[in-house]
Amino acid sequence: MSAVVTEPTPQPESMPQPGSSLTEPARVRQPETPPPTGGRGRGITLGVAYAASLLGTLLLGFGAFLFTMSSFQEEHYQATVHRSFADDLGNAVAPTGSAPDGEPVAVLDISAIGVHDVVVVEGTTARDLMRGPGHRRDTVLPGQTGAAVLFGRRTTFGGPFGHVDALRPGDRIQVTTGQGRFVYVVDGSGTGSRPFHDAATNLLVLATSDPSWIPTDTVLVSARLQGTPAPNPGGRPAVVPADKALAGQPDALAALQLWSLALVAATVLTVLAAFRWRRSAAYLVAAPVLLALLWSVYENAAALLPNLY
Repeated sequence: MSAVVTEPTPQPESMPQPGSSLTEPARVRQPETPPPTGGRGRGITLGVAYAASLLGTLLLGFGAFLFTMSSFQEEHYQATVHRSFADDLGNAVAPTGSAPDGEPVAVLDISAIGVHDVVVVEGTTARDLMRGPGHRRDTVLPGQTGAAVLFGRRTTFGGPFGHVDALRPGDRIQVTTGQGRFVYVVDGSGTGSRPFHDAATNLLVLATSDPSWIPTDTVLVSARLQGTPAPNPGGRPAVVPADKALAGQPDALAALQLWSLALVAATVLTVLAAFRWRRSAAYLVAAPVLLALLWSVYENAAALLPNLY
């Protein structure tokens, strides 16, 4: 008889192998986690991104301040000082000679370009021209014997001289000072690089920046006084570098640094307060302070720009 050979039945892989424990759990192979790479570089990238975003936001805010909010500041000053200066004119106590820096000295009307009852202040620094048109301190007051020079901004802080270059020969300019009301008639225009020469003795010169985004020259309009001029008491002070056309105000840099530090400190305190107390309450209390500090930062930054811009 032939022997019958039977082959062993294959065991399923899931069945325990001989010699293994029935209670031993099946081994599950875990996927390998790659080690973290670039942790420090990612942190630096995020920090740079946050700093760039913050800087961009501050620059956009500064642009909004210059071209929008600064006009409200100028309008507020004009509305505040107009009534008090009208009282000075009525009581015959308005200045007729040298006046303190920033003080009102005249009221200007140029109907051809929409300038009505605008108060002119003494001085032509960047801070002076934030209040309105400024009278250059080394020249006579409008209406007096000689040439009076008025500076005004073209774009920012209300831009009272934004359309001065639209004046044409024959347009009338009316100025009221402590010595009365005077009328000038436009007879020419020019620029700082190509000035208009007028042979008349009693003149009013209006000056502003050129219309470019980065002003490099001035626009000048000359007008002749009609009638008899008022006496000139003399004794005009000398100008300082910040009084000149297209000059900034260097002393605003120190103030800008101090206000910026105050803004940073207030921001840090606000964040700490938000972690310690209720967040919405902390932000609500701090918001007016932060806005006031930010406004001061922007105002001092604007004082560094050309005074006729």
